[in-house]
Amino acid sequence: MSSPATAKITTPSTTAELPPEHIYFGPSKAMQTVRQRVERAAGLNVPILILGESGTGKELLARFVHFRSPWTAGPFVKVNCPAIPGTLLESELFGFQKGSFTGANAAKPGRIEMANGGTLFLDEIAELDAALQAKLLHVLQDGHFTRIGDHEERRMDARVICATNRQLAQEIDAGHFRSDLFYRINVITITLPALRDRRDDIPYLVEYLRQNFNRKFQRDTPPLSKETLHLLQDRDWPGNIRELENAMARYVVFGSEDTFFAERSERPTTQFHYEASEGNIPLKRIAQQATRQMERDVILRVLQANQWNRRKAAEVLKISYRALLYKVRQAGLPVKRPRRKAPDQENSTFGSADSRIS
Repeated sequence: MSSPATAKITTPSTTAELPPEHIYFGPSKAMQTVRQRVERAAGLNVPILILGESGTGKELLARFVHFRSPWTAGPFVKVNCPAIPGTLLESELFGFQKGSFTGANAAKPGRIEMANGGTLFLDEIAELDAALQAKLLHVLQDGHFTRIGDHEERRMDARVICATNRQLAQEIDAGHFRSDLFYRINVITITLPALRDRRDDIPYLVEYLRQNFNRKFQRDTPPLSKETLHLLQDRDWPGNIRELENAMARYVVFGSEDTFFAERSERPTTQFHYEASEGNIPLKRIAQQATRQMERDVILRVLQANQWNRRKAAEVLKISYRALLYKVRQAGLPVKRPRRKAPDQENSTFGSADSRIS
């Protein structure tokens, strides 16, 4: 076993590193439900399990729980389970005594010990191997542990929060995660919604990120237009807030809303699918249907890239404005982009924290 000096572990945080609560939670019903669960669970000395897709902000939620809890004066210690090799993770969690293995030139407390009086956050706990799952279960059950190479039992005095982007029920069925450990950490579960399920929050997150990146990169990039905001609200964001954050960073760096559409316009159009049925269908008719579908996709993306400005779109497509209007109607596209009610940004205070929401 080698020295774990290079292990990637975060250190305790302060409330100044968190975004304002009204930005992180937002006005959406889904996130207000999350906020209510946090308020009820934060003060209880029981494990909390945070579920959600990658990029939804699970670590930030754990920090909000910590700073709303009676352990707020103590440390917030994060262990990024998949970032540390299994041979090092045990020593990082439990600590070790001098001479317990090659490179152990001095005794070192583990993260469990360092979190005493505060919160231990196990990020992506589903990545733990079976042996470590068993040892962690033992610690959670009786509250005691020993350092590697030591015989002295030490008491664990930390609140435990776990997070994962995996479906633990499926991991249990597949034999990858212990059911008894799941029941131990699953006292209170908080599920973070994907960004596509909280679209009303996007304008608030966008403005907060714009201001943050303007400060970070010393720019003065203006707020997004309403048309672009509507388009961002329509996207599915498979990378969730992390993807939105990266998009906003590009926007601030380049200073153009075209950055939101450059990568999307390079993606292939939706493929045409033909299902065989009774009777003969001429190849010419199939080709015409496929062409119309592809043309509709191209027109839609160009309109999106130009904030639904039809004259600009016609110039890009090298057709007349009248021809574009005809094709828009023929493709069944709306003549004007339907607008959603955007939040009143003038009455919102987005705060000054520089924390990244990811």
